[in-house]
Amino acid sequence: MASTYSPSLKLTLMGDGDQAGLWGQTTNTNLGTLLEQAITGVTSIVMSDANYTLISLNGVTDEARNAVLVVTGVNNAVRDLIPPVVKKLYIIANNTTGGYGIRVIGATGTGITIPNGATQIVYCDGTNFVAAGGAFVNGTVLGVTSGGTGLSTLTANSVMLGNGTSSPTFVAPGTAGNILTSNGTTWASVAIGGDGFASGTRMTFNQTNAPTGWTKSTSVDDAAFRLVSGSVGSGGSANFSTAFVSQAVTITAVSGSAGATTLSTPQIPSHSHTSGTFGAGFNGGGTPYLNAAGSGNTGNTGGGGSHTHPFSFSNATANAIDLAVKYVDLIIAQKN
Repeated sequence: MASTYSPSLKLTLMGDGDQAGLWGQTTNTNLGTLLEQAITGVTSIVMSDANYTLISLNGVTDEARNAVLVVTGVNNAVRDLIPPVVKKLYIIANNTTGGYGIRVIGATGTGITIPNGATQIVYCDGTNFVAAGGAFVNGTVLGVTSGGTGLSTLTANSVMLGNGTSSPTFVAPGTAGNILTSNGTTWASVAIGGDGFASGTRMTFNQTNAPTGWTKSTSVDDAAFRLVSGSVGSGGSANFSTAFVSQAVTITAVSGSAGATTLSTPQIPSHSHTSGTFGAGFNGGGTPYLNAAGSGNTGNTGGGGSHTHPFSFSNATANAIDLAVKYVDLIIAQKN
């Protein structure tokens, strides 16, 4: 029976009675050369701005059997590295110059592109070449879409901000004491000073001059404060010291008494009085007597007319109302 070859590593498979006197050499080649090449072999592939098909041979050393492929050369575009479409694991380093990736692809499938400067573990499943892990880069910039920053250096002591698929941006520390704040869209380094207040903060102080790092506001003077739950504003026209002073107030006081008034008959309400009748005489013995004979009313008098009462009043001056309330002067100052 004639010898055949394994599909992936192309090792010699000797048939019965084949290679008499040579099987030892063939076995040593299989085990000591070809298998070793498949497990530990490293070979260099030089591309010349063109697709490159790996050499694949039966029973002897070749390029396609090696475990590690170090690809060099100059490419001016993405070029294809074409191994045999058989089940195999590779470690492939794209060390080409020109800045382009290389696509590892067989006669079928979509392949996998290895970025310039990256090292990738890939394998063939018998149909397509796919990545077995993330790309590794040594000394070469890795783009954002490949998980890198796209930058060879980072701005010292700055905060890095994501920028979509573009290289990141940076926020410089600014002056001493700054804090990193968000405006809802991005981040910025904002000065707050040693007192912990952000620039532009306005506060009141019970002192003539503003503290160090603050500026006294002179746009408002001799005014009161008003607490509000909505938007702040200002208003009014009277100065505090004018409105709140001791005020003398004149009050119209009414005093006096009703004058004496004698009612006339027409002013008295109409009325009558009850009266009685009596009988008088002498009895049979000649003694005089007086007996009540009946009762009656007098005639009505009075008309129920109206009348007035005289009254007098005079002005009086009350004590002054003291509106001079106690107060404490404050200034408004703004953080520089």
